[in-house]
Amino acid sequence: MKALFSGLALACGLMFSTHASVASAQETARAEAKNVVLVHGAWADGSSWSDVIPYLTAAGLNVISVQNPLTSLQDDAATAKRALALVNGPTVLAGHSYAGNVISEIGDDPKVSALVYVAARAPDAGEDFNALASRFPTMPVRAGIETHNGFSTIAKDAFLKFFANGVPAEKAQTLFAVQQPVATDLFAGKTTTAAWHTKPSWYAVSKDDQTTSPDLQRFLANRMHATTVELDSGHLSLVSHPKEIADLILEAAGIPSH
Repeated sequence: MKALFSGLALACGLMFSTHASVASAQETARAEAKNVVLVHGAWADGSSWSDVIPYLTAAGLNVISVQNPLTSLQDDAATAKRALALVNGPTVLAGHSYAGNVISEIGDDPKVSALVYVAARAPDAGEDFNALASRFPTMPVRAGIETHNGFSTIAKDAFLKFFANGVPAEKAQTLFAVQQPVATDLFAGKTTTAAWHTKPSWYAVSKDDQTTSPDLQRFLANRMHATTVELDSGHLSLVSHPKEIADLILEAAGIPSH
């Protein structure tokens, strides 16, 4: 009987050791992330990450900021996939705003070690995200959206006051000048994958967001069981709070911030 108990104890010990080793291996894999692929949102371009990138490169990460065409979810996903194909090894995939759709769609790639959502959409596979968002307050920027020839932009007053709230005036003017029009049916695209179900996820909530409801952001972060931070920021936290966003990405990469 003593031998039986000893055998059981040994087996349990081996099982515990195996589980601990797996957990340790998962942590090590995430800690070994050497790349970051940054995906911008609607009415913006890759330069919206410009103030975050220096913090990431200073930490030794290889960084790519994609340039989405914003013509369809499929087109944007294909663009981000091409960027992801250029890097080797574990990679953090980060998306701002609409780009949460993109990183959810392609984040099941084996080289993606973690996902970071910045005031971002995070739909489930096949979910009607517009229907979900309608359960939360409509934000002021909506009234400033204008449509011309199948593409939409944000009128200047609404862009500066609501989309770029909290951003220094000169910087906000520059962002308005480079805003990229989006296809009017862009937000109707549905993801086929929700990578946050299987990949470790982080979420930065913008508490003073006038574009995407902060309560919607909190709902999404909670649903994906993300490691979450809340920032005293408008929608463009990657511009107004670049260090905090960089720190979150570094945490997802397993790299201590300074």
